[in-house]
Amino acid sequence: MEIVLAEQMRKIDNFCIENLLIPSIILMENAALKVLDNIDINKYEDITIICGSGNNGGDGLALARHLFVMNKNVRVFIIGEKSKLTVDCEINYNILCKMNIHVEFINSNEELNSLKKAIDKSSLLVDAILGTGLSREVKGILREAILLINNCSASILSIDIPSGLNSDTGEVLGCAVKAHRTVSFQYYKRGFLRYGAEAYTGEVVVEKIGIPDLVKDEFSLKEFISEKSFIAEAIPVRGKQSHKGDFGRVSIIAGSRDFSGAAYIATEAAVRSGAGLVTLCCHDSIKEIMSNKLIEAMTVSFKDKERLNDILMKSDAIAIGPGMGDCVETFKILKDVIQYTNCPIVIDADGINVLKNNLNILKGKRNQIVLTPHLGEMSRITGIPVETIKRNRVDIAKTFAKEYNVIVLLKGFNTVITDGDTLVINTTGNSSMASGGMGDCLTGIITSFIGQGLEPLKAAYVAAYIHGYCGDILSEKNYCVTAREVINKLPLAIKGLTH
Repeated sequence: MEIVLAEQMRKIDNFCIENLLIPSIILMENAALKVLDNIDINKYEDITIICGSGNNGGDGLALARHLFVMNKNVRVFIIGEKSKLTVDCEINYNILCKMNIHVEFINSNEELNSLKKAIDKSSLLVDAILGTGLSREVKGILREAILLINNCSASILSIDIPSGLNSDTGEVLGCAVKAHRTVSFQYYKRGFLRYGAEAYTGEVVVEKIGIPDLVKDEFSLKEFISEKSFIAEAIPVRGKQSHKGDFGRVSIIAGSRDFSGAAYIATEAAVRSGAGLVTLCCHDSIKEIMSNKLIEAMTVSFKDKERLNDILMKSDAIAIGPGMGDCVETFKILKDVIQYTNCPIVIDADGINVLKNNLNILKGKRNQIVLTPHLGEMSRITGIPVETIKRNRVDIAKTFAKEYNVIVLLKGFNTVITDGDTLVINTTGNSSMASGGMGDCLTGIITSFIGQGLEPLKAAYVAAYIHGYCGDILSEKNYCVTAREVINKLPLAIKGLTH
């Protein structure tokens, strides 16, 4: 599913109207019908629809007509003046008038009393006041109407976007409707991704309104929400005559005396997600322990330099960082790996931490690099406060990825994956997975899929989806989910996605 900014959506609408000759009133009618599909008609009898004077309001007026035909008790209000109705909004207003459906205009605090009485009697409120074009703070009578909506006990449905929410940033512009469900049209709005936006959008449903797929190519849309079919198509097909050499040589550089678990988790995740040959490269202090625990993977000590170098030079993908410690030695190993190897590298955990004040080593690379920071690690290497990153995750991740020519997988709710141009937002995973080792597990899966032949960006978003998908399945029965449980679930979950 594509993600759009408000200006992109405006251009797409204009293209459909001017180039494809789809009348705008038809798009409005389709939108109203899709909203109707999302209303439990048997549940609600008394419905209040509150519209603005723009095309978002026109969607609400068209919806009112359909609900009236279905014999629902519908009250309709327009916040604004009749003279300021857009062309399509006015067409739907005139239709309601011809059908003897009373529409009240609200332009003063005194007139708000009528709206309040209708709200108090309603079981469903439909917010069709302000659309995706909003860019200024909500004030005056619009603000008062939104506050009335938020103080009611009825179920609230917003059309396209909750009124008062910035479509691009998810910022609340003074005040915004707190909807229980938002029915948006054709494409996902970038602002829905902001941390905290769900408090205003509620459940987001994206409905198609008759815009053909050729529009995506016309506008080169490059931001996406990951969906199951999208991921399933990307998972490598395992041929009948394939052997372990066909599924990649993967090296995991990880662990230290105090953090051997990170090394084990990352390595096992790579094995269980399908890599052909996996080798853990680690400190001599934990090599024997890891050799005993890792039945299907090989191990090599940093001390065995000749064998270590041979393994790394023959690798199809390398992961580095989990449990290594934020220290000079880790930085030296990372620098050498970037300088002397040619395959893609996944950098996680302490591999990221040691990049603080050392980001210049990314610019001289020969490898494709995937960085997998959480918010704290991203803050550490960029100097940007965590709260600022939370508010601007997409733009900050894209800017960093472009500047250093790397792929960034910024972990968290709705994980961001980008190479600075293309953006994929992961939709799987949940708070039951909030436990130690989950990041190490994800690192192993990404590296495994790169080893199996996926281009690093694709490997990153496929791995993120599968990682969260396992967590979602496990959390149906488990209060909390561990990395070990995700690892055990991987083969079955991946198989399930491909069938």
